[in-house]
Amino acid sequence: MDGGRLRGLLFELTGYPELRMSKPWWIQSAVLYETNTRAFSPGGNFQGVLDRLPELQELGVTVLWLMPVHCTGQTGRKGPLGSPYAARDFYSIDPAYGTAEDLRRLVDEAHKLDLRMILDVVPNHTSLDSVLFHEHPEWFRRGEDGRPLSSEPGWDDVVALDYSQDAVREYMSTALAYWLTEFGFDGLRCDIAHYVPTDFWKELRRRVGPDVFLLAESEQPELLEAGFDAGYSWKLFHAVNHIFTDGMPATRLREKWERQRQAMPEGALLMRFTDNHDETRAIVRLGERATLAASALMFLLDGIPLLYNGQEVGDTTESAPPALFDRVPIYWGNGDRRPEFLQFYRQLIHLRRAHSALQQGEVIWTFNTDAARIVSFVREGGNQEFLVAINCSNRPFAGHLDGGNAPVSLGPYGVLVRERKWGKMLEI
Repeated sequence: MDGGRLRGLLFELTGYPELRMSKPWWIQSAVLYETNTRAFSPGGNFQGVLDRLPELQELGVTVLWLMPVHCTGQTGRKGPLGSPYAARDFYSIDPAYGTAEDLRRLVDEAHKLDLRMILDVVPNHTSLDSVLFHEHPEWFRRGEDGRPLSSEPGWDDVVALDYSQDAVREYMSTALAYWLTEFGFDGLRCDIAHYVPTDFWKELRRRVGPDVFLLAESEQPELLEAGFDAGYSWKLFHAVNHIFTDGMPATRLREKWERQRQAMPEGALLMRFTDNHDETRAIVRLGERATLAASALMFLLDGIPLLYNGQEVGDTTESAPPALFDRVPIYWGNGDRRPEFLQFYRQLIHLRRAHSALQQGEVIWTFNTDAARIVSFVREGGNQEFLVAINCSNRPFAGHLDGGNAPVSLGPYGVLVRERKWGKMLEI
């Protein structure tokens, strides 16, 4: 029995908390890639994702996050196809994506290329016409008038499960574990994890063991203490938006980062992102050059960086709002219109993967002579030290970094990454 399986067995038998101190070994160097199967290819299916796996491997991403694959509800559905987050059956696969064998083949082929796969799951609620609502209407939250409830007023296509019931917990933990054991997924991205009781996640962690990657769509510290390996970095995302679009001082980024770090458990990992399926594309919100600068910031800080499919070619098909409820295929031809995007992301990802200091090193914030516009910090670790400077404005910068005597120049939205020993590594 290999070491990972042995640790998992020991965890299941004992539940010793110290077994959760070590995360799956591949997480610290992970680069996530979120895939919306509907939009990823003209066919909108698993085969379309499989066909591009070699390109994703060449890009340098290490973990593919597959958005929900379940059949969606018909009753009250949003848009022509419904929300992927309104599942009708937690054990189903939407036939528009393919068959169970197609999904197994996708996971298997990804593994052959040393790519990990995680599945997006939605344990908080189901569609209005779900199998569970039909078979077990008593498993759902209800108001004083007896009507079923959703967790938010605008979520009128779903109903929320009642986790005060042991039967609900057992059903959901079994359903989530099913995708790990039957299809070989390496982890789960858990939608709005903070709407589900924290002790459920503790139970799930005991069930799946320590070698499954659990990503919470939340930045609540207690979830990272309860067994999640990583959470979302929403506060940093919003700070970056305000800095690049509203002229908020760049110093706010450090303030948000420090406040978030103080609130989190020691060693907690957060996912850093500028794009995801909930947000208007960064290229639409920020513009082309600012998008690259913001991405560099997220990739060069600590945590786990994320690319949302099509971001690497400057795709703009999902503008405002994101096209979650219909099939709007990514226009991969943007790679020809904006070749600098693919070149930049490939270079940035490979730079990060090549140096442990950029994956696991400490973040040390440094002085610069225009802190309102320039973010500067050092990543230090493993006998490596990288100086990073990013211009968050559309005006050039000429000044000093890190107390150095030599002047530094950055163009509008310019990025500088310099290894202290060998000199400049990357500049855009």
